[in-house]
Amino acid sequence: MTANVLTVDVEEWFHICGVPALELSVWPSLPSRVVDTTTRLLDLMDRCGVRGTFFVLGYVAERFPELVARIRDAGHEIGSHGHLHTRVYELGPGGFASDLDDSLRALASTGAGPIRAFRAPEWSINDRSLWALDVLAARGLTCDSSMAPLRVVGNPWFPQQPHVRQTAHGSILEIPPMVRTRFGQNVPFGGGWGLRMARPATVLREIERRNARGERAVLWVHPWEIDEQPPRVPLPLRLWFAHYFRLAGFASRLEQVLRGARFEPLLAAQGSVAP
Repeated sequence: MTANVLTVDVEEWFHICGVPALELSVWPSLPSRVVDTTTRLLDLMDRCGVRGTFFVLGYVAERFPELVARIRDAGHEIGSHGHLHTRVYELGPGGFASDLDDSLRALASTGAGPIRAFRAPEWSINDRSLWALDVLAARGLTCDSSMAPLRVVGNPWFPQQPHVRQTAHGSILEIPPMVRTRFGQNVPFGGGWGLRMARPATVLREIERRNARGERAVLWVHPWEIDEQPPRVPLPLRLWFAHYFRLAGFASRLEQVLRGARFEPLLAAQGSVAP
């Protein structure tokens, strides 16, 4: 039975790029919910016997090292989600290297162990920032999951299956998220609003179809998506839809998906892709 991949982006509910009202300067004044929501997600995954990869924001690791330790002790992989949840192409090569280094130091201080995997905030390694792969490889990371085959955040022509990309510092395995094609457009399906709106049976049929071809489905979720009382702020329509659409009941629907297919951490997929 083909094993699929479950990934978690560990960030606060207010880590939304491009919203002035949620800029860094106001973060200390906002209520933190990441420990409670991540703990709920850990408990859900434990009930389902699922181990995955948690991309932890350095900002979170600095403030809640015990949370990172709990993720590690539960048998999950830990990767970097950057430090201050800033889009990679906005940082530039030097700024990205600094942000990445800050996140790696924060994770190391928690005892997370060697970090080998990375996911950019908002899938922001795209045509504007392919240089970021060189930065990752230079720091010893071997796996990235930041290049979405989607318009707006990525490029619909990006490969939809795990593949190796060469950099000036060696090869790096790119593992994209699961998408579907609807009306000639790729849309999210393994996470975000696409996963939240889909019936679990529909998701499981699609996973089974891909597994029958020997393909892995890569799912992604956020702890704030299973918050029973999520804080809300006014957002532009596109961001409102991405963050608030059909949150109600998502934990239950996610549990049905996790019980209906086999999942494993991201780095376990490395052995299935030849360099």
